Amino acid sequence: MKNYFKFNILPYVLYLVIKLIHLTNKKSFHHPKLNENEAFIFVGWHGDLIAQPINYFKIRPNGKIKTMISQSKDGEIIAKVYALFGVGAIRGSSSKGAAKALISTIREIKSGYDIALSPDGPRGPRFSVADGVIAIAQKSSAKIIVCNSKPSKYWQFNSWDKFILTKPFGKIDFYMSEPFDISNLEFEEARDFIKNKMMLNAII
Repeated sequence: MKNYFKFNILPYVLYLVIKLIHLTNKKSFHHPKLNENEAFIFVGWHGDLIAQPINYFKIRPNGKIKTMISQSKDGEIIAKVYALFGVGAIRGSSSKGAAKALISTIREIKSGYDIALSPDGPRGPRFSVADGVIAIAQKSSAKIIVCNSKPSKYWQFNSWDKFILTKPFGKIDFYMSEPFDISNLEFEEARDFIKNKMMLNAII
């Protein structure tokens, strides 16, 4: 019964809580203009992931997007919550199923899907940029867009990623960077470039 609630009821509860919280907040979107026919890699810090479906579907109301989610039991819950927002899942992470997930992700980009990735997920360290994000961007030649949200009021959990949950009745600023290309950068140069872009509007 406990597992049934966790995997079948809890995702709907989380989805409704997130929707209700965001409905009570004023929103301001700081977005670039995008080529509608181009697939992108959208990246956001792990602690800020819960707000990003709202950010994405504002700029692409009819967008097709999938995100890499770990094969853990917690990943199963996250995958179901994201599915309710309209985000598909590619199961795998840097610690398990990495090669298969990498190939699947590149294939999805080539077929026209946008991809959402968390460079410091699923286990950190916080604000680190894993190799997989760089490899996917360089092998697919897809441009990267950085996503951040900055609520005026929020709870910040004592987890490794300092997870952010927006409080009701405030304001949220949603940010997306201009698309940028790292295909011609050296690996470590690309890592530093991505991190610097992601830190511009990050909550410390």
